[in-house]
Amino acid sequence: MKTNFSSELRPPSRLLLGPGPSNIHPRVSMALGLPIVSHLDPFFLEVMDDVKELLKSVFKTRNRFSIALSGGGTVGMEAALANLIEDDCEVVVCQNGYFGGRMAEIVARLGGQPKVVRETWGNVISEEAVEEALKNSNAKVVTVVQGETSTGILQPLEGISKIAKSYDAFLIVDTVSSLGGSRLNVDQLGIDVCYSGTQKCLNSPPGLSPITVSDKVVDYVYNRQSKVKSFYFDFSLLDRYWGDERAYHHTATIPLVYALKEALSVVIAEGLENIWARHTNNSDALTAGVEALG
Repeated sequence: MKTNFSSELRPPSRLLLGPGPSNIHPRVSMALGLPIVSHLDPFFLEVMDDVKELLKSVFKTRNRFSIALSGGGTVGMEAALANLIEDDCEVVVCQNGYFGGRMAEIVARLGGQPKVVRETWGNVISEEAVEEALKNSNAKVVTVVQGETSTGILQPLEGISKIAKSYDAFLIVDTVSSLGGSRLNVDQLGIDVCYSGTQKCLNSPPGLSPITVSDKVVDYVYNRQSKVKSFYFDFSLLDRYWGDERAYHHTATIPLVYALKEALSVVIAEGLENIWARHTNNSDALTAGVEALG
């Protein structure tokens, strides 16, 4: 097939109703075309600070470390695990879909030992199974997916959070498919690390992974017995870039950060409670329509 490389790029306009990416807001589209500045330009540093505050609002947290990692949702997953796992560390991994399985794979690659709590795809993870796994291991980390993309299951978090705390274990929660669309309060739930993606309920392009990390985890990372195995994902280095020090870490994806700022601003303007209700109503309507078709 002959390709005309000199022709202007004109992608078709699609209504995206899959698991992601989703259609983006006009304000977000406009932000992608704004002039690029340096990743350490005073203007961009202000944008980074705005994104941090907006993320705190959307995650419902006071965590100082609330940033956007350069990379998709899997970057958030790998960063969360890389910073908390040292060699032979046991990790309770809740798996009731594809992405729980991906967590277990990453834990093993990082030198940890995944203690997998398996549930049939389409069912939620039981609190009792998580407690049994903690009781019969030395795990100090528990991972769970709130919105499992592969099945559409929304996992209740309150009970698992209480159990993790009772065993003094860090709780990592994947909200790639749920942040901005499903009820979430990081501080109220006592989540230690919560990460997401930009391309789903936040209606921004893929390529960033919003993440919020508790002070307890940040302190742990700064005082680890061994270095974080990934330089790119090391929270202590990212903290110095997104924090007051502004120490160079990597060249940020500047247009995507612009886009995320606009997307988060749109979320705050509509109101989280309103957005959660809209997603619930649409979900109920879809379910009723599908059931009506048999």
